[in-house]
Amino acid sequence: MLGKHLKIGIVSDTHMPERGQQLPQALIAGLQGVDRILHAGDWTSSYVVDLLSNLAPVDGVVGNNDGLELYHQFGKRKLLMIEGLRIGIIHGDGNKRTTEECARSAFADHEADLIIFGHSHSPWKQTSRGILMFNPGSPTDKRRQPRYSYGILELGETLRLEHYYYSDKSTKEELGK
Repeated sequence: MLGKHLKIGIVSDTHMPERGQQLPQALIAGLQGVDRILHAGDWTSSYVVDLLSNLAPVDGVVGNNDGLELYHQFGKRKLLMIEGLRIGIIHGDGNKRTTEECARSAFADHEADLIIFGHSHSPWKQTSRGILMFNPGSPTDKRRQPRYSYGILELGETLRLEHYYYSDKSTKEELGK
């Protein structure tokens, strides 16, 4: 890692507008001050890119619920080099394997230090075969999880990667009513 400090927001599975018209206030507050945002797919609408871009530059991949417009903008898989860290991003959907297995196999021929994935809506952080695997969960569709979630990656002298949780997905508009 270099001495420069970077803060990266990590989200996935926003499923908007089906799961809300606006980003939850807790997510907006949590992403304040990030240098960039990485999205691991299932945006479901390109206006989510605009909403997140109001907070920081956005990059990501598409998921199994995204259309051609998002596919052409982002693609299905990426390997980014950020401050010397090789970050793979994939949604993680696939057949006859767990989401984690699908994500790992997508980078079998690439040397990733960190693989960010989504699809299951389940927060996950584990080192497997020397690769840090991270699923931020979903900030808008918790499914069977007790809370909504996203992640923050901090790069500097050390790497710090954490989940952040919240129970109320109210938006500014809803809070003002």
